[in-house]
Amino acid sequence: MSTTPGAIDPPLGDIGNTAAMQRKQPEPGLLDRLRGGAPRGHRLIIALGPAVVYLAIRLVGLLVLAWLSAANDEALVDNLRAWDGQWYLEIAAHGYGGVDQNMVDGFGHRYPETPLAFFPGYPLLIMALSWIPGVSVTGAAVAASLGCGVVAAFGLARLGRRIGGSDGVGLLLVVLFAAAPMSVVLSMAYSEALFCALAIWALIGVVERNWLLAGLCCAGAGLVRPTAAALIAAVGLAALVAIVRRRDTWRPWLAIVLAPAGALLYIGWVGLQTSNLTGYFELQQRGWSSAFDGGKATLTFMIKTLTEDRSVLETFTVWIVLAALVLLVLCVRQRMPWPLVAFAAAVVVLDLGSDGLMYSKVRLMLPAFPLLIPVAIGLSRRRTTTAVTTAVLLVFFGSWFGAYSLTAWQYAI
Repeated sequence: MSTTPGAIDPPLGDIGNTAAMQRKQPEPGLLDRLRGGAPRGHRLIIALGPAVVYLAIRLVGLLVLAWLSAANDEALVDNLRAWDGQWYLEIAAHGYGGVDQNMVDGFGHRYPETPLAFFPGYPLLIMALSWIPGVSVTGAAVAASLGCGVVAAFGLARLGRRIGGSDGVGLLLVVLFAAAPMSVVLSMAYSEALFCALAIWALIGVVERNWLLAGLCCAGAGLVRPTAAALIAAVGLAALVAIVRRRDTWRPWLAIVLAPAGALLYIGWVGLQTSNLTGYFELQQRGWSSAFDGGKATLTFMIKTLTEDRSVLETFTVWIVLAALVLLVLCVRQRMPWPLVAFAAAVVVLDLGSDGLMYSKVRLMLPAFPLLIPVAIGLSRRRTTTAVTTAVLLVFFGSWFGAYSLTAWQYAI
């Protein structure tokens, strides 16, 4: 393993051109100094740092959500299982055929195939946890989200350390992810935490050339959210490049075969249920007006928001989208490993290029975690007080934004 600050191990170097990352690193932060000379007990605490930091930020988010729920005469538990969460809980408790008939799509309609718009991975996890004696379906859903978030946090710490060259970068990446706008869904009965955990570890498999890990995690993600299309593209292309360059013998073929398996399995099953190969996409279009239009609807929304008298949430949504586009440019300029950039770009394109509910744009960009890596690296090079102050401000802004979207804004998430 190279000992040059900022250098990349050979497995990662084969995947992405990271020459721009090989620059002078900041002085070791507190976390790095403690790791070097702390007693074993302290080192254990440091090793658990990603989980502790992640859960602490989620606790702050829950406290802010509880505050705004009370201010709006709403119950915290109802908000934790609101909107899409109700669908996941119903599917977990009763299966697709037993979903409450009073539940309707985005246009207030209900068809026999309407519940099929929700992928089965997360409901299956809820179902498994709810078998534990004394655990309710709602409790299982929240526990599943928090547990998956911890798994994602350890992956982010590992990825940030590998790319940024220090434990501090990894921990800051955890902070930024846990504090992201709309990170409130990471504590809810939503599938984002599970999907992000699988996506993060799939991309770790890519950059470390562990093709079995990449393929299995990508296949799992394909059973969780349609956003898996972005992950399948990134993992599949990286594996194809390895095959063309004759690296890792037959192992990249594992990723080629496994990566799309989950998504194809579920979309194919929906096709059988609807007697239509494109049944899943048609029910999404019919029920939630979710179809790819090249970004026309999003651009129209952004222009109107910036030129007319709109709400606070709409205005913040547009500026967060613009910030994401800037961060994507920074990822390219810093020459991050291209599979990470490709995945983030694909998530952004799928999100902004689709019509549907504009207020969900920020939530749907949550899996684009590579966008946060340049910010984590930049903060790691600042003074500790600057980094901590910035992180605290981001935590409270992200907590407020998500809680406000869920409690005060009528269209929620």
